[in-house]
Amino acid sequence: MSAFSLLAVALCALLARAQTPPSTFPHVYPGQPSGDLSPEWQNYFQVNDSLPNVTFPLTRSFAGSIPVNRADHPNDTLFFWAFEKENGSLTTDGSTDPWVVWLQGGPGSSSMAGLVLENGPIRVQDDLSMKANNYSWSKLVDQFWVDNPVGVGFATADSTGYVFDDDQMSTDFIQFLINLVKVFPGLASRPLYIAGESYGGRWIPYVAKAIFQTPNPPVKLAKIVIGDGTVGEFPVTQDLPTVSIIETYPQVIDYDTDVLQYFREQEHLCGYDLNLTYPQTGGFFPTLKHVSAADSNSPYSFSGAAPTAQRNLHSSSARSSAMKKRSIVEYARRTAGMKRRSDAILTKREIVREVRRQVWKRDLSLRANGTIDPWYACFLQDELYDYMVNYTLPWSLSPNSLDVYDIPDGLEVKPATSPGSTLPPVFFQDNQTVATLHAPTSVSWVESAQYPFNGSYSVGDTSPDPQVFLNELAANASAKGVSIVFYSGNDDSLLAHRGTEVTIQNTTFGGIQGFSRKPATPWFDDDGTFAGIVHQERNWTYVLFEGASHLVPQKKPAAAFVFLREFLLGNNQTGLVVNASGSSGDEVVGGEVSSLAGDFIPGQSEIFAGSIVTTATITYPSATVTAWNKFVSNLVVADTKAATSTGSVAVPRLSGRGIGVAALVFMGLAVCLS
Repeated sequence: MSAFSLLAVALCALLARAQTPPSTFPHVYPGQPSGDLSPEWQNYFQVNDSLPNVTFPLTRSFAGSIPVNRADHPNDTLFFWAFEKENGSLTTDGSTDPWVVWLQGGPGSSSMAGLVLENGPIRVQDDLSMKANNYSWSKLVDQFWVDNPVGVGFATADSTGYVFDDDQMSTDFIQFLINLVKVFPGLASRPLYIAGESYGGRWIPYVAKAIFQTPNPPVKLAKIVIGDGTVGEFPVTQDLPTVSIIETYPQVIDYDTDVLQYFREQEHLCGYDLNLTYPQTGGFFPTLKHVSAADSNSPYSFSGAAPTAQRNLHSSSARSSAMKKRSIVEYARRTAGMKRRSDAILTKREIVREVRRQVWKRDLSLRANGTIDPWYACFLQDELYDYMVNYTLPWSLSPNSLDVYDIPDGLEVKPATSPGSTLPPVFFQDNQTVATLHAPTSVSWVESAQYPFNGSYSVGDTSPDPQVFLNELAANASAKGVSIVFYSGNDDSLLAHRGTEVTIQNTTFGGIQGFSRKPATPWFDDDGTFAGIVHQERNWTYVLFEGASHLVPQKKPAAAFVFLREFLLGNNQTGLVVNASGSSGDEVVGGEVSSLAGDFIPGQSEIFAGSIVTTATITYPSATVTAWNKFVSNLVVADTKAATSTGSVAVPRLSGRGIGVAALVFMGLAVCLS
C-alpha cells in the first residue's frame, strides 16, 4: 500500500534482522524426464488433472518450475503457468504469433494472483469460488504468468539464493528464458511481449535491458508493456502526483479549497510542480529526492545523505510494502501530525449527522505557511492519506477504509478479491492444486510477501530506478523496433497516472523528448462506452483507463481486453500522431478532444462505504461541486497567465479532462443509505 513512515521502517528492520529467509526447492513429480530440458518436458509440464472448484473447460495449459542456472544455487527456480490461445498453439513450431509473459509487482507478489484476479482464464470470486473469465487475455494470445524473482510465490530459492538487486533478477530471468525455449522451442522466434504492473515497472525495464545486452538473446523481444509502474524515482511515482489525485477526486479533501491550496503550495515548495510541455522543452527534469523533516520528532526526519537514505527508505522491503496489499492506516495513525477522532463504529443516523455537522474540520494551525511542512517534509502522499483517515468520510470511519489502489472504495471490510485485501491462499495452497500444477511442496503459497533482497529483510532494493537508463533503453528499443506501452488506471492513487506522464516527458525517444502532443484522444470499448485516453507516437503508446484501479484488468476487464486486442496485439491507430515532428501541423488519428487535454479525468461522484458490501454511498451537494469548479477555473486562468508570462507552452495545472462535462461532473446530494 502507501509509503510507510521512517519509524515503521526502522522498527520493521530491527525485527527483520533476526529473520532468516526460508529455503525452498522444486518438487520432482512422477514422470519427470531425465537430462536437460527439452521438448520432451512438455508432457511433464502439461496440466492434466482437475483443479479444485474449476468446473468449466479450459484451454490446454502447462505449469512447473524452471531453473535459473545460478551457480551454487541449484534450487533457485522461477515458476510458470501458461495457457494456450487454442489447443496446440504453444507447441506448434513455425508460428509467428506473439506470446506474452506477465510479471506481477511487489516486490514479492505472485503472478498467480494476476492470473486469478486480473487477466487469466480463471477468475476467483469473493466467496472464493471459481468462474471462467470471459475477458481472459489467453483468449487472444498464448500467455505465461511467471512468479519472479526467485523465492516469490511458487518460485523457489535457498536462504542465501535470493536476488541481490534488479540486475541479478534480470540475469536470472534471461536464464529462465533460455531454459523455457528449450521446452517450447517455437517461442524463440515468436515476438515476445513482456507485460506487468506496479513494481513490475522495475522488473520489466531491467529484463529488457538485459535482453538488449545479451549476444544472441534466447527470445525475440517485440513489446514492453507497463501498467501503473514504478519506472521513475519514488518521489515522482508516489508523491509528485498528490495534487493530481486531489484534482481527480476532490472528495478526498471534502472539496475544501483551502486544503487544495495547501497541497499546491507544498507541491511547489517540493519541486513537484513540473512544467510538462509537448514536446518537452528545457531539458530533462531534475532528479527529485526527499529531504528530511525539520521536526526531529517526525518519523520523516532522518540523518545521512538524503539520496541514499531515501532510496533505501522507498525500496527497502518495508517501504516497498507500498506495492503490497497491507493497510498503511495503522502507520498513518501512529505518525500523523493531527489528532484522529474516535474509531467508534457509527450508525447510519450518526453518519448522516456527522455529514451535516462536518465534524472532521481541519485544524489550520497544523499547516505550514510558505515553507515545507516540518512534519511530513515532501512525503505528500502520506500526508494526504493521513488527512483522509483523520478528517474525511468514509475513510475516517475505520482504519481499514482506505484503499490506495482504488480511491472510491471506502469499505471498512474489503471483499476477498478487492485490491485492498490480501487474497486468501485457499486455492493455491490446496494439495490438489499444488500437485496438478507441479508446484513445489516446500512452499506455502501467499499472494505477496516481503522480499529479502540479498538474503535480508532490512536491506531493500538498492538498484537505480529504471529512469536512470530509460533514455538508453528507449534508444535500443527504437533501433530494434521494440514498442513501449505505458498504461494507468485513473482511480489508482498509489502510483497515479501523473507520475507515468512525467516519466514519458522525461525520456527521449525517436529523437524528441517526450510526446509532441498532449494525449487527448478518446477510445471506447466494444459497447461504445468511453474507456479513457490513448496516445501513440514514435513507437510509444500511453493509455489512461477511465474508472480503473491499480489492477486495471480486474476492475475494467472488458476495456483491458479491448486494449490488448486493439493496441497491443492489433494495429488500431487511434491516437496516433501521423508525422510526430513536434510541429503544430501534426495530425492525430481519431482527433483530439479539447476537454481531454487537461491533467486529469474527473473521478466518479460516488464514494462507497460499508462492510463487504456497499451500505452507504457518499456524494456531495451540487452547490459544493459548483463552487469547487468555479474556484478551480479561476486557478486555471491564473496558471495560464503565469505560464504565458514565462514563455512556456504548458497545460495549466488543475485543468480537467472530460467527455461531455455533463457525463463526468459530480452528482447531487449527501449520503445515500441502503
